[in-house]
Amino acid sequence: MAVNILFTCAGRRNYLINYFKDALNGKGKVVAVDSNLMAPALVDADLAIKVPSIYDSNYISALENVIKDHDINAVISLNDLELPILAANRSRLSSPSCKIIISSQEVIEIGFDKWKTHQFIESIGLNSPKTFINFEDAVSALNDGALNFPVVIKPRWGSASIGIDFPENMEELELNYRLLKIRLERTILKKVSQQASNEAILIQEKVDAVEYGMDILNDFDGNYYGTYAREKIGMRAGETDRARSVVDENLLKVGKTIGENLRHIGNLDCDVFYANGQVHVLELNPRFGGGYPFSHEAGVNIAAIYIAWLQGNKKVDFFDNYEAGKIFSKCDRLMEIGRINVPIETIKMRR
Repeated sequence: MAVNILFTCAGRRNYLINYFKDALNGKGKVVAVDSNLMAPALVDADLAIKVPSIYDSNYISALENVIKDHDINAVISLNDLELPILAANRSRLSSPSCKIIISSQEVIEIGFDKWKTHQFIESIGLNSPKTFINFEDAVSALNDGALNFPVVIKPRWGSASIGIDFPENMEELELNYRLLKIRLERTILKKVSQQASNEAILIQEKVDAVEYGMDILNDFDGNYYGTYAREKIGMRAGETDRARSVVDENLLKVGKTIGENLRHIGNLDCDVFYANGQVHVLELNPRFGGGYPFSHEAGVNIAAIYIAWLQGNKKVDFFDNYEAGKIFSKCDRLMEIGRINVPIETIKMRR
């Protein structure tokens, strides 16, 4: 059975395009869309299509046309800001022949709103760094000794590590807070931050521990399948740049607890701090993250698992051969955009 996959907001995720093309092995195609035809991932897709911005009133109509015109069987989003939009339009985009591989609006909101992430993690009995949504409350906690410098300050609705800083005293905190409020007006987070402008910034405990990333995989019905963890050795532009695969009982338990309680759909990217047997959950991103290649290369082929599930095959253990101790490092690859080597379409709007 052939399967055609659509990646939205394809951006720079060339590795995902190629992992899915390899998994399909010619039995289907990978279509990638983006509002910018210079997005590198478009080069590696079987078909590249330019669509409007995710905030354009015609965006969902454009996706409908792509799904219909190219017999798309599954849609996968690669952008945090797009997830709420697709979740809200699932019924419009999905059909018996096309699955929108995205979690519910509630799950998307828990992941995108870092305050709700904190509340959810504590509600299921896991550890989360001390977090404050109110500036005065954070200052009181610092004065009382319930919170200590350095702290983390970041947008409540965050993406790609935008606006994160680490003030080490009260003067720095006050300046960082004021500056971040100003800067949020100039970033891609402006629209979402306006919904609660006085509670749009979090002040959080800085946990002194090693940071790990995890891919937590549920099936398309929200049933937990597995957890694949990696120690972050190096970071670059908010993404994991070097990492070592690990298999650790404490991390596996945390991943299972999250998967069984959140009941997200498909893969979820999770960041945690881990030291002395204590795991503090930092972020939940219900999508493929920049750390997925480390899991894939360490032996779990989630692309092939997705294809198998789409074809109705529940026996996917063959694709799960995760090994600990494998170290990988990313490197840049130069793409020629001027002579893109795949068919290009500009979506034609139909009313």
